Amino acid sequence: MTTLPQCPSCSSEYTYEDGEMFVCPECAHEWPKAAAESVETGSVVRDAFGNQLNDGDSVTVIKDLKIKGSSAVVKVGTKVRNIRIISGDHDIDCKIDGIGAMQLKSEFVKKA
Repeated sequence: MTTLPQCPSCSSEYTYEDGEMFVCPECAHEWPKAAAESVETGSVVRDAFGNQLNDGDSVTVIKDLKIKGSSAVVKVGTKVRNIRIISGDHDIDCKIDGIGAMQLKSEFVKKA
């Protein structure tokens, strides 16, 4: 018998599977199985070409990125040094020269 993960919201042990999702009957929280598997295995952040990224790496932007709430753009080929890996949708935290601190998605960078 496989053990199911506890609910990340309320830590209930009474979770169950529903298709591709885990469900908590106590708080009604639902989360995908893939998210639970990446937490268990220790998620690995990869760039657009499949290279593993680590804290302190340098990356290059592979697509022009518009900055939300600003007219500035991060141009293709911009090199970003000393990145930090974080959890969330935008999984790279960095400081870009001339723009400042921001977060990037790993799918728009390649390891330098």
